[in-house]
Amino acid sequence: MTKVEKKIIKKKFEGIVVSDKLEKTIIVKTSSTKLHPKYFKRYITSKKYKVHDPSNEYKKGEKVAFTECRPISKDKRWRVMPKAKKSS
Repeated sequence: MTKVEKKIIKKKFEGIVVSDKLEKTIIVKTSSTKLHPKYFKRYITSKKYKVHDPSNEYKKGEKVAFTECRPISKDKRWRVMPKAKKSS
C-alpha cells in the first residue's frame, strides 16, 4: 500500500497592528468587504486576532501578514510571518 500524503492548507491574512502592549503578542485588525444578501449593499466588517510575535518586532500601526498554527494559548492560534528583507 502506498501512503497518501495530505496537503495542509493554512489560512493567511493581512492586517494592521492595533496593540502591541502584550508580551510576545500583537493584536491585528483585519477588514473585509461583504455584500448584503437582500439589499446588495456593500459594507465593511472587521475582526481582531491575537497573533504570536516571539521577538516583539512589530509595533502599532504596521501592516503585517500572519498564518494559522497550532494553539499557543487560549486565544492565540496565529503566528506572524517574517518581514521581507529589503534589498538595498
